[in-house]
Amino acid sequence: MKKATMIMDKDFTIGRIDKRIYGSFIEHLGRAVYGGIYEPGHPTADEYGFRKDVIELVRKLDVPVVRYPGGNFVSGFDWEDSVGPRDQRPKRLDLAWATTESNQVGMHEFADWCKKANTEMMYAINLGTRGADAARNVVEYANHKGGSYYSDMRIKNGAKDPLDIKLWCLGNEMDGPWQMGQKTAYEYGRAANEAAKMMRLVDPSIELVACGSSAHDMPTFGSWEYEMLDLCYENVDYVSLHRYYGNPSNKTADFLARSMDLDDFIKTVVSICDAVGGKKHSKKKLNLSFDEWNVWYHSNEQDKEITKADKWGNALPLLEDLYNFEDALLVGSMLITFLRNADRVKIACLAQLVNVIAPIMTRNGGGAWAQTTFWPIMHASAFGRGTALRPVLQSPTYDCTDYENVPLVDATATMDDDGNVTIFAVNRDMTDDIVLDCDLRAFGELEVGEHILLHHDDVKAINTELNPDNVSPVKANGAVLDGGQLTIALPSLSWNVIRLIKK
Repeated sequence: MKKATMIMDKDFTIGRIDKRIYGSFIEHLGRAVYGGIYEPGHPTADEYGFRKDVIELVRKLDVPVVRYPGGNFVSGFDWEDSVGPRDQRPKRLDLAWATTESNQVGMHEFADWCKKANTEMMYAINLGTRGADAARNVVEYANHKGGSYYSDMRIKNGAKDPLDIKLWCLGNEMDGPWQMGQKTAYEYGRAANEAAKMMRLVDPSIELVACGSSAHDMPTFGSWEYEMLDLCYENVDYVSLHRYYGNPSNKTADFLARSMDLDDFIKTVVSICDAVGGKKHSKKKLNLSFDEWNVWYHSNEQDKEITKADKWGNALPLLEDLYNFEDALLVGSMLITFLRNADRVKIACLAQLVNVIAPIMTRNGGGAWAQTTFWPIMHASAFGRGTALRPVLQSPTYDCTDYENVPLVDATATMDDDGNVTIFAVNRDMTDDIVLDCDLRAFGELEVGEHILLHHDDVKAINTELNPDNVSPVKANGAVLDGGQLTIALPSLSWNVIRLIKK
């Protein structure tokens, strides 16, 4: 049987894990809002129209922050449309997704939903068709206590206390030709810098995320980050990264190696941030907000037909990927990659949360259920808190189309504040189980708490409303811890969570 080894020490750490790496994203797109989190008249809807079955699933994920309201949507969005009496809010054409936005769910309603879901709002401002003036006004509306034009407008609209939004995105994917108000790096850097200055003058306590290039295969990638940061470095706190993976070749081995690309992407952007900081002789270190990430490819052809048949429709069923078991394995490896880079990746927003390329699916008027990808996200959020450890991992490898020496075992570990250790591991091997030997002697007396296993014999298996537990975790046996040495068998193609409890 194949073997892998992992050596860990409680003093060999990467850094503290910011809980916001388990964030998510809800855009006014498809059925994320209407039919997703909000469906008046649904059997589970509360008095405000929010689906309680969805809220229950979101709470299970323990999502600390949700990016809102976009996405591409935000680059043509007027925030004022989403506040005030609902019957006076305008319906607008959403040019990003060729639909019509009713604005029946807006800033106040989403803030209320966040409280119910035990999360916080990460608000994106429009730097496409608008600019610094609208940016400072929305901060005043949301965060100023009162006694000014926009804060008094908020109070009149029913929120006496500030919404207290602390994390703000300075636009979205501004180098993309698909973006409303696309900008050059110079144009965006200047606009972001001025917006940031004015927003901080209103509320100095906020944190700001500057737009990195929309994808690392864009011709602007790299030069975009360097040029725009040269213009706004001292006035922002994070740089955004976006990355989605597909499986067009339908080769599982190639697909599961995509997290190698993710790690390269992160390290490249870190190096550019530090290069700009070095050029400026700055003592400030910028961190990363990976505020869009996921698997996304299943729904691409279907979406073209939907928008062709019902252009300008309301809440069309767009980007509704049905995720299979191999998608869950890659999502697990992506989470492992974020933990391995926890010293610089401080925010990460799974795109998205409900219906739209999401771990949670709903049927209008019907049920809500967890997709396959729900489980690694839930496990990482529940147990991947505290300190990210720096294990030394040795694993058998394989070669694929894009990479050589891909480890068959992709693994990392965390330690919580009570000294409990959690190992997250993906076995990428298509056919063989692999025995993982872990040296845990540096942690003192530990005992095996549980081994959670996600596995299915069919890599294309999915969950549905009628069969929601088709791909779901089970408790496994067989982990042996003796004298600080852990031995555990990782089944072929599996996601594993091994919890080790301090005696």
